[in-house]
Amino acid sequence: VLQKERTRISLIDVGERTPDAFFTTGIHMKSNDALKLVASLLLPFSAAAVGSLATTAQSDWYRQLAKPSFNPPGWVFGPVWTALYILIGISFFLVWRRGFSDRGGRAALICFLIQLGLNAAWTVLFFGLESPALAFADIVLLLGAIQLTILSFSWVSKAAACLLIPYLAWVVFAAILNWAIWRLNMWP
Repeated sequence: VLQKERTRISLIDVGERTPDAFFTTGIHMKSNDALKLVASLLLPFSAAAVGSLATTAQSDWYRQLAKPSFNPPGWVFGPVWTALYILIGISFFLVWRRGFSDRGGRAALICFLIQLGLNAAWTVLFFGLESPALAFADIVLLLGAIQLTILSFSWVSKAAACLLIPYLAWVVFAAILNWAIWRLNMWP
């Protein structure tokens, strides 16, 4: 047991990360890491803010849309997205902490930024332009981008990749919901 702890400590001391190093060293986080964590959390919430500038879920247009029976009540979306944005931010932090200097890190950053842009664009397309069809096209691309982000994050941090799985699951549900709303509201 003592040898295992010495190995673990030496891995952390030289900057190599074990899967749970974020949690075991969180108390002794460097101030640089703390700033990265705050910035990482602000990034997805900023994308959400940009998207929300073009929308209001209480618009007459949205209220008049026919919705499928599995459409959740409006109050569900805020808490779900808040939790998901926190997970997305922590996931990004775990990758950023390892750095973007190598090719794998840069690929992870590019995939992350693309999926974040598509995430923000969906809100603008669906609510701002009132186009479930364009929003559906966007969400299909978003699903692919999230999968690529998970894959690229897994090369850097398995924990970071796993933190994005609930996001992927929710966006799959959102895509089904988007498709159903689009289909129910197609006019001849």
